[in-house]
Amino acid sequence: MEAKEASSSLESIMLSFNTRISDLQELIIARNMYPASSVADLTAIDASVKAMELQIQSIKDRLREETLALPKAKKLIEASLKQQKKLQEMAIHVPSHLTVKTTSSLCDSNDHLQSDHSKDDILMRSLKIEEEPVALPKEKKGRGPPPLWYISADELESLSSYMRGRLTLEKVNAAINDMAAYAESTAQLISAPKKKLPENMWERALELRDIAMTEGVKGKHFFLENDIKGPSLKLDNTGKAILTVLRHLGRISETRIGHHRVFVLSRPQ
Repeated sequence: MEAKEASSSLESIMLSFNTRISDLQELIIARNMYPASSVADLTAIDASVKAMELQIQSIKDRLREETLALPKAKKLIEASLKQQKKLQEMAIHVPSHLTVKTTSSLCDSNDHLQSDHSKDDILMRSLKIEEEPVALPKEKKGRGPPPLWYISADELESLSSYMRGRLTLEKVNAAINDMAAYAESTAQLISAPKKKLPENMWERALELRDIAMTEGVKGKHFFLENDIKGPSLKLDNTGKAILTVLRHLGRISETRIGHHRVFVLSRPQ
């Protein structure tokens, strides 16, 4: 019995010894496969791998920044699309030919904004238009040019077909330009000093001043029927139809003072 146990123990030692010899052989083979001359190459590879890891980390950081910026970019795109739609609607309502005074006013306003505000401020002001209604100018004589309250396509379509007839949005808004020009001429004549007026215009200026002080006209821009001479608004059938439409839409009101038919530019309701 003891002999068997000794034999078994010896076999275990021999097996362990052989296993160790086998491990040493494999280590020797591995050492011969990677001689000392390859250490430099392995060092260069290690440096390249570390550089690639740094680049990958930088890319991850950049992707994280872009991901965080996506919601802001999305909001800016949505706001820009809304503003583009608003500008397109405004372009539809503005007639193809503006008066020289209107064009000049628009240019002056644009120059003022460019000089007083940064680009970011201008963008925020334009985006704010989507949320807040535009304040209409006060109807006070001498406080600026006559208002240009153009009508929209929806307003024109809301009229009955017999009232609208063959009128187009461009024709009606062009007539509004003419009325603003008439009212501006009237305002200049009323405010002009006597020494700057020809003798034949002084009586007309006095007459206009009397009209300007009457109830319903005081403090507002107005013109007379005999001022209507085009180029877009004339006293023909089309012009009369335009005046009817503008009265119905609240852009003008009409009154008779003495022998004059007076048209007052009114705030749309």
